[in-house]
Amino acid sequence: MKNSHLPLTKDLVLIGGGHAHALVLRKWCMSPLPGARLTVINPGPTAPYSGMLPGFVAGHYQRSDLDIDLVKLARFAGARVVLGAAAGIDTAARMIRVPGRTPIAYDVASVDIGITSEMPNLPGFAAHAVPAKPLGAFAAKWDTFRAGFAPAHLAVIGGGVAGVELVLAMAYALKSQGRLAQATLIDSAKALTALGASARNKLRVALTEHGVTLLEGVGIESIQPDHIRLQDGREVLSDFTTGAAGARPYGWISETGLTLNEGFISVDANLQSSDPALFATGDCAHLTHAPRPKAGVYAVRQAPVLFDNLRAVLSGGKLRPYQPQKDYLKLISLGQKSALAERLGRTLSGPMMWRWKNQIDQKFMAKFRDYPVMEQPTLPPLHTLGMAEAIGDKPMCGGCGAKVGRNALRAALAPLPSPERNDITPLPGDDAALLMTGGVQQVISSDHLRALTNDVVVMARIAAVHALGDIWAMGAQPQAATANLILPRMSPELQERTLREIMATASQLMREAGSEIVGGHTSLGDELTIGFTVTGLCHRPAITLAGALPGDVLILTKPIGSGVIMAAEMAGQANGEWVAAALTQMSRPQERASEILNCAHAMTDVTGFGLYGHLSGICEASGLGARLNTGAVPLMQGAAQLADLGIRSSLFADNRALAPNQQTSSAQDLLFDPQTAGGLLAAVSASNAETLLKELLHAGESAAVIGTMTSGPDGIELV
Repeated sequence: MKNSHLPLTKDLVLIGGGHAHALVLRKWCMSPLPGARLTVINPGPTAPYSGMLPGFVAGHYQRSDLDIDLVKLARFAGARVVLGAAAGIDTAARMIRVPGRTPIAYDVASVDIGITSEMPNLPGFAAHAVPAKPLGAFAAKWDTFRAGFAPAHLAVIGGGVAGVELVLAMAYALKSQGRLAQATLIDSAKALTALGASARNKLRVALTEHGVTLLEGVGIESIQPDHIRLQDGREVLSDFTTGAAGARPYGWISETGLTLNEGFISVDANLQSSDPALFATGDCAHLTHAPRPKAGVYAVRQAPVLFDNLRAVLSGGKLRPYQPQKDYLKLISLGQKSALAERLGRTLSGPMMWRWKNQIDQKFMAKFRDYPVMEQPTLPPLHTLGMAEAIGDKPMCGGCGAKVGRNALRAALAPLPSPERNDITPLPGDDAALLMTGGVQQVISSDHLRALTNDVVVMARIAAVHALGDIWAMGAQPQAATANLILPRMSPELQERTLREIMATASQLMREAGSEIVGGHTSLGDELTIGFTVTGLCHRPAITLAGALPGDVLILTKPIGSGVIMAAEMAGQANGEWVAAALTQMSRPQERASEILNCAHAMTDVTGFGLYGHLSGICEASGLGARLNTGAVPLMQGAAQLADLGIRSSLFADNRALAPNQQTSSAQDLLFDPQTAGGLLAAVSASNAETLLKELLHAGESAAVIGTMTSGPDGIELV
């Protein structure tokens, strides 16, 4: 997140993480437009590069080699990533619909969502075949199929260049494993008509050499689980059927009201659609001034023009036209590390062409692999003593990683007098207070978080779950909440948009938990902060820290590691899939887990002080020790790898100071990792532990038994 004291005034939204948009984001890293809030919407945290797909299918590349990590890219572009598939655009209201969240407003938007190879009119295709596009889903399913052992039959529908590349790569991969039983390429007309005679003949020879049967001029009646039924009555065996027959636009585009050409968004030379606020690029667009075939090279070369024109529209500048070349170099993989090159009717083929293609592809992907390291601010020549130590050696984390350390907090609160009111029950060590109101026990707590993601919807959900954690940990039922928000400086229109997204999300989650937002406070500041004060009702004695018994079993309901993952994300070192998974974990409410664990003797939510710190709280309040099985503690995806690299949250040192005599390193250090919206840690009777764990797992919680309470205040033993 790039901080700026200049107000945000316009929303630019990139719909889809296609090649052109990825390059626009890369250029935005180097030259952001002050005042513009940039958002990219994509179904997942990565976007596959189509140029390397045949090499991956053949086994020359790893799955990760294909992916542009949009989470990392967005971090350095100062953009927010919305993980979801766009499903519609209201051009009149300038709203983008993404299922599962509040519509996203825009001032200027661009569409780069690619195409699909789905065949909705072919019986059985949806159930028994895999479209070659979108690439991400195809690559994942092929990876699984390729990992098998049995003899394999495969078929590709569509005899264009894409279909030929795919079937050659698939046949080569399975042949190398000794698994290829049959490979078939099927086309309803003539194959490879887009190429010249020389290239066409060489590719036909390659099909023969790889044992691929080419069926031309045949129609398909249906796709079955293990074969394809042709219209002439023949059957083609196939355990893995994919379709690469032509390019189809996504259906929702037809509902936008934009001018279309065969379902694709018509754009002029400036890449603008019939709505001047909406641009389109790549395969989902049709160039009205210079129609061209669907090919990634055009999307790549549209990127600089798109970047300039988006900035021009947002800043009142002049647009410039895109002029595509008449022809382009086609580099076609031949299965093994060999390729065919064709341009203007001339062809070359062999291993040297593959090395050339690989060099081009690797050069393109290198743009998205190395980003500048986030540096700490430079200290002025003259500054107070202790400033360097206060700043530390890493940027301040968001979420609970930005909390005040436990020692400083305890020292500040220790001199405060105990409550004198007889309707307040002191709860030493607990984050919430217990009140008596009209004969009913009421829990009250307050939490707020420095943003750890630019997506205000995800941040609002995490902050709400985090605030409710204290209520759930005491076995109470959420009742009411007030919101406390600090927005970055922005125009009134963007303030309204941002508040609408935050409040709609938080209100829905609170209501689902049984609570209502009844008011709050908002202000402007340097960065986004979201917090809630929450109340809950106790219809049974509240569960506190002081109640654990010797022999109680410790159950944890969520994996840990959010602190180190988000610290790595800030530094651009976290895999985008790890970050997405961590955000999903943090967004998961603990209402059902609280209900299941309502018989716990003691319970807390694991947040800023880390698992070790919060377990220490139970031990101190209960006058007991604990035996913690470190190998049983569930970890978030990627947390152990990042811990092994030495990455730590900015609050780690404070948490680690709680246990100076404990010897830990690498993944064990995650015991001191500050958690945001973490799970519940419960001390339960040993006789109930197995049943409770089964109920939690059945409810979808990532719960685990991680230790036991022991007699005597002997501290925590790590085993």
